[in-house]
Amino acid sequence: MSDKKTALVTGANKGLGYEIAAGLGTRSYRVAVGARDKARGEAAVKALHAAGVDAFAVSLDVTSDRSVTEAAELIGRRSGRLDALVNNAGISGETGPGWVQDPTTLDIAVVREVVETNVYGVIRVTNAMLPWLRRSASPRIVNVSSSVGSVTWQADPAIEVGPVMAAYSPTKSYLNAVTVHYARQFTGTGILINAVCPGLVATDFTGFQGRPPQQAAAAAVRLATLPDGGPTGSFFNDDGRIPW
Repeated sequence: MSDKKTALVTGANKGLGYEIAAGLGTRSYRVAVGARDKARGEAAVKALHAAGVDAFAVSLDVTSDRSVTEAAELIGRRSGRLDALVNNAGISGETGPGWVQDPTTLDIAVVREVVETNVYGVIRVTNAMLPWLRRSASPRIVNVSSSVGSVTWQADPAIEVGPVMAAYSPTKSYLNAVTVHYARQFTGTGILINAVCPGLVATDFTGFQGRPPQQAAAAAVRLATLPDGGPTGSFFNDDGRIPW
């Protein structure tokens, strides 16, 4: 095992996750590319290698206890520690045009599915990786959230936060709240954990509307590489802290 820092990015075989992995690679991290689909994960690793990034594939379904446990075991064998975890994997639960999720007609099964990935998946992965994060001198955790997770912004009619998405948006609010509680629990441990809003990103998740994933990845990469004594338990976008 080398002394090179290791990062795990979930949902890293494409889009924003891939660019976060690439960004960490340019900062000399060995990157574990988490992906549900093994072939897609390996294809992403091949592309990262071509770009000069030290990376390896990790089969990882954040909704599966077994998959997450096996991923943690693999990272332990490969690196012996984990220096940065970026919880990027997420789903929208989109069920109709325009991303509208009407709370008065919402299918509870859709809500369960989105919470399982966007919240429970983050908790499941974070807790499984904690033994390896605790072996790092400067462990960092980044939870990829969204501006629609800001209850402050959602409740302000003067702020445009997009359509009503009664399944997706509350999962990001829940994720933000969980981030705060992790930060409280980690007080004095050296583990820094923050949430990040990448903005509207041009990926298949958004129908390729928004800004380039490489640009959107910068804030997550910055938070994953914070110096000791950096902020924790906060919510950031490119411009700085944003309200919960």
